[in-house]
Amino acid sequence: MPDKVIDASALAAIAFAEPGADAVIDEIDGHRLYAPTLVAFELMNVAWKRSRRQPAASKLFLKALEMLDGLGLRFRGINQEEVVRLGLATGLTAYDASYLWLARALGMPLVTLDKKLGAHANNL
Repeated sequence: MPDKVIDASALAAIAFAEPGADAVIDEIDGHRLYAPTLVAFELMNVAWKRSRRQPAASKLFLKALEMLDGLGLRFRGINQEEVVRLGLATGLTAYDASYLWLARALGMPLVTLDKKLGAHANNL
């Protein structure tokens, strides 16, 4: 089975039991997963936002971040200049372009629930 790059939308779906989580789990089962290092910060931000909206559930949201450890993610750096150029060419944010750039650089499929990012990833 090929390795895959996974983005924050897919990981958040799993960690926070969002819609699409089951499909993501099926798609990543048995694969080694890669992500740019920014994914951890994006998921911390999701936990922060949820905790601000629902302070009583803050401990649950923080516990959900531990899910990352169990996935054995392999973090990779990105080429900043190439990511900016890719973002400009595609209209993606630098965050999203980072995942697309990594998938292209590693020659791997990208697992995402983001429709715009997914459309660009399908054109690998």
